[in-house]
Amino acid sequence: MAIRSAPFDERQSRTLTALCAGASLLAAFVVAGCGGAAEAQGGPPQAPPVSVSPAVQRQVIDSEEFSGRLEATDYVELRPQVAGRIDKVHFADGAMVRKGTLLFSIDPRPFEAEVARAEAQLAAVQSRFELASAELRRAEGLLKQEAVSRQEFDQLTSGSRTSAADIRASQAALRIARLNLDYTQVRSPIDGRASYAAITVGNLVGNQSVLTTIAGVAKVYAYFDSSEQSFLRMKSSRLAGKAPTVYMALANEQGFPHRGQIDFIDNRLNAQTGAIRMRASFDNSKGEFTPGLAAKLKMESSAPHDAVLVPDRAIGTDQTKKVVYVVPADGRPQPREVKTGQLVGGMRVLLSDTIKPGENVVVDGLQRVMPGMPVKAQVLQTDANGMPLPPAPAAPGAPGAPAAPASAGAGASAPR
Repeated sequence: MAIRSAPFDERQSRTLTALCAGASLLAAFVVAGCGGAAEAQGGPPQAPPVSVSPAVQRQVIDSEEFSGRLEATDYVELRPQVAGRIDKVHFADGAMVRKGTLLFSIDPRPFEAEVARAEAQLAAVQSRFELASAELRRAEGLLKQEAVSRQEFDQLTSGSRTSAADIRASQAALRIARLNLDYTQVRSPIDGRASYAAITVGNLVGNQSVLTTIAGVAKVYAYFDSSEQSFLRMKSSRLAGKAPTVYMALANEQGFPHRGQIDFIDNRLNAQTGAIRMRASFDNSKGEFTPGLAAKLKMESSAPHDAVLVPDRAIGTDQTKKVVYVVPADGRPQPREVKTGQLVGGMRVLLSDTIKPGENVVVDGLQRVMPGMPVKAQVLQTDANGMPLPPAPAAPGAPGAPAAPASAGAGASAPR
């Protein structure tokens, strides 16, 4: 058995030897390939791309922002001055009305009758006065002839004077009657915009009935509460002869496009809130503002002065600090702590002197910046205010440009 199995064992040994040699050769190729890939991926990491923009210096005016609410300069609750039934409504709901415009008519007939009665009463007392005056003139002649007693003459004199007083009373009653008749024509006391007719035709009204409301719209007031420090700064400006300018924006507006003036400051601070009520007036001749709307207000609080500004999006945070990354000539960003002020057209005023005008600050790619690690900075063009403009798109084929789309047949095998 041992002699017959020898050829088989020899062939098996040769096969195993060949397999081991092939495995060794394959391992060598794998190791060589991995080493080549490692060499290809070796070397320093690429610098991340960021966009930078230079800090700018220009004149600014310090300002503070407040929240307020618009109110009409004039607001009238229109009530009738006489009681009666509404005959007619002369305006459309929400219409603009002028002072003296007829809005409501109250049934005038009872008041016309009262005027007629007062006129008749006046005519009666005038007739009595004429009779009393004639009797007094005759008595004067008889008194000289001693044909009438002094007592009778005095009575005639008193009667004439009483008749004259009755005339004045009747004239006053007639004026009141005519005035009440005029009150049946309810007119607008101001220029403005009317609300809707709260009481319609056929309803009885009295002096407490509100017929409609009218809001003056030529100007609007914006009331807001200012802090004590803001009030003191504003007061200093007023004492220096500079009325502070106030700018306003509605909830759907960007910036502060509307300009007005402070025209009222309350006479005391609120001890509980530490604030004082102020009012700014704004022209509303175009009807842009509706009383009751919320408004954002910005009040100037300083004279023009030089300041350094950077784009607002360049401001980052490091725990409780605000930082800006400056990219010097060596391309290694440096974090600098800053104190910030107001926002001016997308640019943030810096209150600290840690950033100099002309220094490039990172505006895009802050999340890729590490202090001291090199970056690939692209300096953006800026507008007249220093705001960075979007980078121009890269030309086709340039580094970083999107690859051209593959043709329809690209990657398909050629027909055999």
